[in-house]
Amino acid sequence: MDFKQRCAVVTGGSSGIGKACALALGRAGVRVALTYHSSEAEAREVVAAIEEAGGKAIACQADVGREEDVEALFAAAEKAFGTVSLLVNSAGVNMADTPIAKMELAQFDGVLRSDLTGPFLTCRRFVRGLEASQEGDGKGRIVNVSSIHERAPRPGAVDYDSAKGGLAQLTATLALELAPQGIAVNGVAPGMILTPMNQSALDDVEERKRKEASIPWRRAGTAEEVADLVVFLLSDTADYITGTTVTIDGGLSLVTAQGA
Repeated sequence: MDFKQRCAVVTGGSSGIGKACALALGRAGVRVALTYHSSEAEAREVVAAIEEAGGKAIACQADVGREEDVEALFAAAEKAFGTVSLLVNSAGVNMADTPIAKMELAQFDGVLRSDLTGPFLTCRRFVRGLEASQEGDGKGRIVNVSSIHERAPRPGAVDYDSAKGGLAQLTATLALELAPQGIAVNGVAPGMILTPMNQSALDDVEERKRKEASIPWRRAGTAEEVADLVVFLLSDTADYITGTTVTIDGGLSLVTAQGA
């Protein structure tokens, strides 16, 4: 998979799955512009690791739910590395674990803005950049990091599950719309992955064992495993794949109707 001379934007690239994607792409020769929301130190560590491996990267602070932040992000990436032809949407926030009767509108709006409006804004700016570019062939590839909860709902997660369900439809619709331009759009739907979103399972061995017992593969996944899948979907090897979401969950989503 030859990624030389390609530029990627990776949102949420300072932590978790986004960080693993940024590192994997950077080490594969992709020039990476990654975003962080609050921790500049974490983002700088990722940039340093990519540069140490011989790659090139920049870090940009951005709230992906803000149109002006997304515009500034892509402008910085284009100035540093040229046309952005790869996009990974990994930035997002988790469920509030709050029943709808007690959920504030600000909570619901905040998750949708981060997990759904953000990918809309980045995908739109990505396509606009390719259409305006005089470089390359105008083709590109997008991967949206979703969740098995785009179709497997949980009580207390009306905010997160609604956002991820919308992201699945955004992915499919854009794949259909953009295929004639040679822009592929796919998703990945992780299950339990050992990232800061599952910090309590990282900190509590018994909680982790209890949750892993529900997974047919009998373990949680790693961010690096998800990143390997994302890199494949961004590669020319996956040229004929668009409009699909690949589940990576050790079989967890298959057991929702078992045991009763």
